[in-house]
Amino acid sequence: MSSNEQENMIQLPAEFSVEDARWMEYAISLAAKAEALGEVPVGAVIVKAGAIVGEGFNQPITACDPTAHAEIIALRQAANQLQNYRLIDSTIYVTLEPCTMCVGALVHARIARLVFGTTEPKAGAVVSKSQLLNNDYFNHSVGYSGGLLATQCQHQLSNFFAMRRAQKRKEKINNCD
Repeated sequence: MSSNEQENMIQLPAEFSVEDARWMEYAISLAAKAEALGEVPVGAVIVKAGAIVGEGFNQPITACDPTAHAEIIALRQAANQLQNYRLIDSTIYVTLEPCTMCVGALVHARIARLVFGTTEPKAGAVVSKSQLLNNDYFNHSVGYSGGLLATQCQHQLSNFFAMRRAQKRKEKINNCD
């Protein structure tokens, strides 16, 4: 084990395990696939009994589908693999706090646990804005924890948006020539 791996293990908050960190690192690698397509870099992986049952990354632009968020793609894949729309005893790891649509889908899928990397201050529906999972009117309760590998997840998003802004400035300058 490298010293970086040991540092990551030591820095994990108490509510997260080494396995949690491993799956979040995998979700971060999926987010890089979205970024390579020019999509907002968000990745998600669903794990049940220690095995991947579904995974996804953002593709709404590429797929021309406003519902093609990383979580939705992972949920569809997991439901298909398990041949059941209820993903009981599953955990989803996602690099960014889910939006309202995705939180609703997690509840309907009966996901047991949500682990997210970084918050989404504009539209996060777990802790940042509407805090949907704290309501008692749903017929299923999803446990959640946030902040796992938050720095890495936030850097991935920040770098993407910084590069996008720089590209737009460059295009604007080139259009003035």
